[in-house]
Amino acid sequence: MSFAVIRPVLLVLTLLLTSGFEAAAQGRHLRKHTVTEATSLTLVPATKMLAKGRAVIKFSGRYRTITSNGIPTHRVGAFPNAGNPHKIKPQSHKFSVAYIPRKAFRTKKLGMDILMGVAVNGIPFDPMAAEFYLGNHKGWQYNALGGAIPLGLDANYAHVQPSGAYHYHGLPVGLMQELGWQAGRPSPLIGYAADGFPIFAMTAKVDGKVKRMRSSYRLKPGNRPGGRKPSGPHDGSFINDYEYVRGAGDLDACNGVEVTTPDYPNGVYAYFLTRKFPVVPRCLVGKIGKGFKKARR
Repeated sequence: MSFAVIRPVLLVLTLLLTSGFEAAAQGRHLRKHTVTEATSLTLVPATKMLAKGRAVIKFSGRYRTITSNGIPTHRVGAFPNAGNPHKIKPQSHKFSVAYIPRKAFRTKKLGMDILMGVAVNGIPFDPMAAEFYLGNHKGWQYNALGGAIPLGLDANYAHVQPSGAYHYHGLPVGLMQELGWQAGRPSPLIGYAADGFPIFAMTAKVDGKVKRMRSSYRLKPGNRPGGRKPSGPHDGSFINDYEYVRGAGDLDACNGVEVTTPDYPNGVYAYFLTRKFPVVPRCLVGKIGKGFKKARR
């Protein structure tokens, strides 16, 4: 794999680094959709190897900085494709988070303006889709993994921004394979959230046993309101179809929990990517670092 962890003063970057993401709900015309039924996702096979990816994690004082060219080292799907018209292009990503993160007084709900985090390979996690019922960005938002709107996701649950930035909407399968993730073992470190807390994928050791961490979100009962809002049963087409049910799973509303891991033997609050919604967390508990705000198009 071509990413590295480097201690202070060991690396001087010569690139001018800026984030290449757009706040789609704020900066471009939104499509109008009327689809209200979820379907199975059809993923584009990940068969393409790109030019050399590069990511560097550097520690300096109170901060951890992740820089990358936005090119993954695992295989990706064919882009452009029928659901995503954009080509993957090199980026100049630079993210900075607290080395010792702390929880804030209030949680921060993710909107269309903030990335959730960044993987150890330098590819961002951006779970929200800029697709809304009737094009109303203040209304019902489609679930990128719900299948109602084809978004051209590849087998890594990723696709491409208009800027050419490849990003994950779900489980980064190729990266997990590179890191040696196994269902019967605690997850390796997958990345860092925008507030600096670590991200793991699905599994953790709890009371001496490996456990599959479960989301506490559930589909709402009954039907949607209809009218200018979608009708039909809450089936997962929209993120609004779900609600947090305290105690229904292992994780809190931000898909996090306190755990002990080899990387954090004294314990740490950590976010988990889960098999079921939200898959990628939709809120953050700490202060957001630098580089995670999307730029307007």
